[in-house]
Amino acid sequence: MEYGDLIHEIILEQVRRKLSRDYKEISVNKPGEKKGEYKGHYPDMILGNHGMVLALLEVETADSISEKQAENWGKLSGLGVKLILMVPKDMKVKATELLWSKGLMGKVSLGTYEISITMP
Repeated sequence: MEYGDLIHEIILEQVRRKLSRDYKEISVNKPGEKKGEYKGHYPDMILGNHGMVLALLEVETADSISEKQAENWGKLSGLGVKLILMVPKDMKVKATELLWSKGLMGKVSLGTYEISITMP
């Protein structure tokens, strides 16, 4: 498993745990898996309650934030539910610029993450 994929899975699991208080139905698509589908798309996470899909979530790494991925964000944001993007904290500016350039800033919620190690 590559470093970027490992980070992606770790963040996906942490976000799932955090959101499990608010959403009772969470479907997770890990890289290479297609378990949860929404209108023909397979986002990283599908969030719902009472049989209704309320949001889609995509976890991005520093390497995955690109023009091509922004096109995918556009498709997901047009499916009628909220799209949440989780990006590395130091890549928030780049992600925001891509969202503005694609006209998606008003359609997407942007969250950040960082991995912090403190040594004694």
